[in-house]
Amino acid sequence: MKKRIVILGAGESGAGAAVLAKKQGFDVFVSDMSHIADKYKQMLDDRNIVWEEGQHTEDKILNADEIIKSPGIPETAPMVKKAIAKQIPIISEIEFAGRYTSSKMICITGSNGKTTTTSLIYHIFRQAGYDAGLAGNIGNSLALQVAEDPHEYYIIELSSFQLDNMYQFRANIAVLLNITPDHLDRYNNEMQNYVDAKMRIIQNQTPQDAFIYWADDPIISRELRKYDIKAIQCPFSDVKKNGVIGYMEAGQYKLDYPTPFNMEQESLSLTGRHNIYNSLAAGLAANISGIKKESIRKSLSDFPGVEHRLEKVCVVRGVQYINDSKATNVDACWYALESMKTKVVLIIGGKDKGNDYSPIIPLVKQKCSALVYLGADNTKLHQNFDQLGITVRDTHSMKECMEACYELAQPGETVLLSPCCASFDLFKNMEDRGEQFKELARNL
Repeated sequence: MKKRIVILGAGESGAGAAVLAKKQGFDVFVSDMSHIADKYKQMLDDRNIVWEEGQHTEDKILNADEIIKSPGIPETAPMVKKAIAKQIPIISEIEFAGRYTSSKMICITGSNGKTTTTSLIYHIFRQAGYDAGLAGNIGNSLALQVAEDPHEYYIIELSSFQLDNMYQFRANIAVLLNITPDHLDRYNNEMQNYVDAKMRIIQNQTPQDAFIYWADDPIISRELRKYDIKAIQCPFSDVKKNGVIGYMEAGQYKLDYPTPFNMEQESLSLTGRHNIYNSLAAGLAANISGIKKESIRKSLSDFPGVEHRLEKVCVVRGVQYINDSKATNVDACWYALESMKTKVVLIIGGKDKGNDYSPIIPLVKQKCSALVYLGADNTKLHQNFDQLGITVRDTHSMKECMEACYELAQPGETVLLSPCCASFDLFKNMEDRGEQFKELARNL
């Protein structure tokens, strides 16, 4: 009897997992409660993989030997609860793909900065001529690449949801940027559950592996005491101090391990304090992987940045428009505001994930000339920000929002979309929100 693998969710990760499972000779069935995109249907049909959409057929799912679950599906979904009750093992696509490759895995997680850092590491590796694939939360499905387009190295952005269902997977280089409150709605509003998910990135690491992390993160510092860490520890900070091996000193970007490396801080293409951390983490991953120093230097200075992350869109009537739609939590918005050099009209709002807005209130007072709320329900924003005495506008579509910004922003100011929230109340996703912002800004 062939082992039966059922895949829940047929997006990028699910379709890719199905292709790999089929290639490995499993009996494969794919089920998605919503509509499957045409390109994924085609992918499944071309390989004779059975699928269904708009429903979960219980008897075709609960006879699985193992289930690969899309990271977007919560544990509380009815079919997942039934599978757990039947003790069917549930894993992530990354866990599954890891079984069928011996390539080097460079894995990046954190509440903020992971897309920028992952993209920067990938940029450095590719520019250096390394055979690297981009996977996880960005790029193509890891499972699909392992099945049909294998690489020697994989640079993988991992969300807490992906880490939740990873058990045997091993990161050769694990990067943990920071841990701040996020997705608490998926973790029973228990911060520790979310923290535990993030810390899974170091499970299964060996003394041959490296663990890169931000030395000044209070939660990481606390958690490290609980773990017997086998990997070589590579902490970084924005200042030189005991134990850190990546830091800034007298205008120089410096790495001490495994070989000394330095360059002028002003040569780094990414600006802002948070990007110092991202650049340090990326440089350490590259240096540990043996990439030549001149190649690391060049890539750190010519990296173009990431779409929807502090992306300068255009200047209209002397007002700079910046798209930071990827700022889906409060901490990301804090970093964005902290990097602003002008007065700001801040666009904030969306699907609240149990946010505590208090950390950004001092920066909002200091930097913002106006706030434009953008969400289906802005009640919580009114409760948190109306009393600050700053002009506020209530909007419920991007068009309405941009009209308000155009009216409020003075020449020399910045309109910043850095919403603190998920996008699913008014938009398809974070990218859709950013694209609408950019298009309307350019048409002002």
